[in-house]
Amino acid sequence: MDALYPRLLVTRFTECFTFYKAILPPLIGADLVKGTPEGPYANWDVDDEAVLVLFDRGAMAATIGTGTLPAEPRPAQDTAMLVFRVDDVDKRMALCLEHGGRLVAAPTDRPEWGPNLRSAHLRDPDGHLIELQSY
Repeated sequence: MDALYPRLLVTRFTECFTFYKAILPPLIGADLVKGTPEGPYANWDVDDEAVLVLFDRGAMAATIGTGTLPAEPRPAQDTAMLVFRVDDVDKRMALCLEHGGRLVAAPTDRPEWGPNLRSAHLRDPDGHLIELQSY
């Protein structure tokens, strides 16, 4: 049973689909189980459990009746972040950047967050904040 998983509402569905399709298998072993670049929906599982779903933001707005509300401006500060625990922050950051991610904060050791913790931050093609971490 899929108890809890993030569903990102995206405006650039094709770019986000391509990004996550490229990075999720090597990052966390997730397999695409449904969806195409045309959208409006895609989901990735690990061991038959959903770990990430993309849904077109406009399609969701139409579904819940908020299509006439403005899409922008978004909040100036982030309100959520995806966190992926990875084997090698530097290597996985390079993979993400190669597939359309945008660097926010370079890989850095962060002992104040935990022993041997290393992290990096990037944005997906739609601007969602992502943290890669190893410890």
